[in-house]
Amino acid sequence: LHGEAITYLAGALVGGMLGFLVYNWNPARIFMGDTGSLFIGGMVMGLAFLCDQPLIIIIVGLIYLIETASVMLQVTSFKLFHKRIFKMSPIHHHFEKCDWSERKIVTVFSSVTFVLCAITFILSLVL
Repeated sequence: LHGEAITYLAGALVGGMLGFLVYNWNPARIFMGDTGSLFIGGMVMGLAFLCDQPLIIIIVGLIYLIETASVMLQVTSFKLFHKRIFKMSPIHHHFEKCDWSERKIVTVFSSVTFVLCAITFILSLVL
């Protein structure tokens, strides 16, 4: 694909997510589920490969990695030691069980992602 086509694809993804966010503002009306979230993750990864920058996902997608790792750690710990590391996994449910509001979880996770994206953008300009 050419750069212009990649831009349209990324714009369509962002537009779709913003539409979902506006429609689904608190209180949430619909649950995205695995199908939607896996599609978004696949699109982000696909866009990274189309831009010849697949390693940026390690920084930009750190929340994805933490969420996945929390499930793997929880299952492994429970199977081997019969003990849970988190109150519930994935880790955003652990924070729910620690009495964080949904709004706080979304704000913290989104803020971390925003900072990681900004760091990645600055690094891309420097390197």
